[in-house]
Amino acid sequence: MKLMRVGAPGAEKPAIQAADGTIRDLSAHVADIGGAAISPEGLKKIAAIDVNSLPVVDASTRIGACVAGTGKFICIGLNYSDHAAETGATVPPEPIIFMKATSAIVGPNDNVLIPRGSQKTDWEVELAVIIGKTAKYVSEDEALDYVAGYTVCDDVSERALQTERSGQWTKGKSCDTFGPIGPWLVTRDEIPDPQNLKMWLKVNGQQMQDGSSSTMVYGVKYLVSYLSQFMSLHPGDVISTGTPPGVGMGLKPPRFLKHGDVVELGIEGLGTQKQTFVQDK
Repeated sequence: MKLMRVGAPGAEKPAIQAADGTIRDLSAHVADIGGAAISPEGLKKIAAIDVNSLPVVDASTRIGACVAGTGKFICIGLNYSDHAAETGATVPPEPIIFMKATSAIVGPNDNVLIPRGSQKTDWEVELAVIIGKTAKYVSEDEALDYVAGYTVCDDVSERALQTERSGQWTKGKSCDTFGPIGPWLVTRDEIPDPQNLKMWLKVNGQQMQDGSSSTMVYGVKYLVSYLSQFMSLHPGDVISTGTPPGVGMGLKPPRFLKHGDVVELGIEGLGTQKQTFVQDK
């Protein structure tokens, strides 16, 4: 299933994409795409609905972030060896964990704000994992049982804030609008192998990233299990799993985003995003 949230910011309603590509309103059946609705039991109930009987949503309706009630937005750094190399870093012996503030979450096609004074706003296409039931001390073998589905994330980053200011990476990752996710929460049954997905990103029509989740250092199963040893993962939590090479910081010379730039990105089977970057005031 391809689950969505559509409508004005703060007033999104749950929806599902039908086989014919139309968007159908789910609000008569679930309150939102999050919490109990994305548990194994909740997804079974949604799967039993006759999608073609649901009201059609106007195709021009804004698409919001594909999951509601995210308590934790966890990101993994340097999780592609070729990306680590382009940034001059080495692959870490354990996953690098940092957090992106949930206030950064926006829809997949919303404008992204370049922070005041920023000269180094960058792009990163990433496979994001959405947790469907509480995971604590889970094994790698059972880790995917706790995954509701997958989505596309643009892990937008301000590199000066991330690497040139003292402290942790979080402040360079958490600026308002720096977490576009969606368009869909694609349920796990539709993605049998999350480690074999093509992913790409363009800036103003120019291909910048062309990679695959197959080159991930630490895969989805490992990451869910690993994170669950340190903290409980709850329904709606998002894990963004790292980016392949081709980010602006890694180019020679480096290239960063400016007002009016358009970024398009996508992952095989998970849909696409398109954002215009605008200067925050």
